Amino acid sequence: MQRSTDIKPKSSFIVDFFASTIGRILISLFVPLVTFYILYLGFIFLRDSNAPKIVIVAVAIIWGVGGVALLYLVSNWLVERMPGDWTARLQPYVFVGPAVAILIWYLALPAVRTFIISLYNRDGSEFIWFRNYIDVFTQRDMLITFRNNLMWMIFGTGFSVGFGLLIAVLADRSKYERIAKSLIFLPMAISFVGAGIIWNFIYEPNPNIGLLNAIWVNLFGGEPQAWTALIQPWNNLFLIAIVVWLQTGFAMVLFSAALKGIPNELLEAARVDGANELQVFFRIMLPYIRGTIITVTTTIVIFTLKIFDIVLVMTGGRFGTEVIATQFYRQYFINQNSGFGSAIAIILLIAVIPVMIYNLKQFSERETF
Repeated sequence: MQRSTDIKPKSSFIVDFFASTIGRILISLFVPLVTFYILYLGFIFLRDSNAPKIVIVAVAIIWGVGGVALLYLVSNWLVERMPGDWTARLQPYVFVGPAVAILIWYLALPAVRTFIISLYNRDGSEFIWFRNYIDVFTQRDMLITFRNNLMWMIFGTGFSVGFGLLIAVLADRSKYERIAKSLIFLPMAISFVGAGIIWNFIYEPNPNIGLLNAIWVNLFGGEPQAWTALIQPWNNLFLIAIVVWLQTGFAMVLFSAALKGIPNELLEAARVDGANELQVFFRIMLPYIRGTIITVTTTIVIFTLKIFDIVLVMTGGRFGTEVIATQFYRQYFINQNSGFGSAIAIILLIAVIPVMIYNLKQFSERETF
């Protein structure tokens, strides 16, 4: 009898096991939630506090760096104390989870909320279904905006990719390759706003200030022109020249790296077989770096779809130079038309997503370099 009382029933072991496992899982979920709540309190303090700036800076450093580190350490510590199978299943999410949570909170949820707002009228007092989207595709100003963005995509992307590829091929044969590439890549260090300010001086109508008008007046005897305001819609090309100036260096560097990856034996074999340099370029080089060309092109297309800074600094969207991003800014923040502005933002998001997916697909297939 004594022996039978010392042995626990099999069912009690199962109950203890599940109780222990479920308890650990609940703790592993509870502690990160508490940590998130503490981080949220820190965010509220930084947003609403009237404390001295030095205190806010110190709290921001401790809250930002220390809070994230604490979240990882606590979550990982708890997961490692689970049964082996659960540890293997949950541990990847310890490291990926916070990033996913941030993406959901700052990207996915705002996108959903923006879409909901786009279904309402100007002040959000009336649900009007898809009327804002109909207006987006029928109003004359918006049609001009789409035309301008199309020009940015075609000319901005085409010239950036074309000049970048041409310079990469020619510079690789020059003994001043490093100097030339450094000078061409230099504009990449300038922000879009800074570039807009620089080119504002170049296009300045006063020939004593504007470089282009100084050349036009002194060398060709013409009258000073407001280049960004005349010959609409081709005045957009003066703005597009800025993004070409900025992105050519980016394209050149990637193309140059891809070209250097072509085996010399392949090029020499083509030349020995009688191919001239144009045939080598079009039949050997271009097919070999096709993945890089696609990636660079899609990346610059995304830049041109989202273009905002240059247009706002140069013309503010006047003279027929509005683009989708500036129209969104104008409608939402200046005209206080939240429904129409949100519809424009959703259209821009929908336009960018397919290009981004295609770009990511190229990276995943390792065809870019």
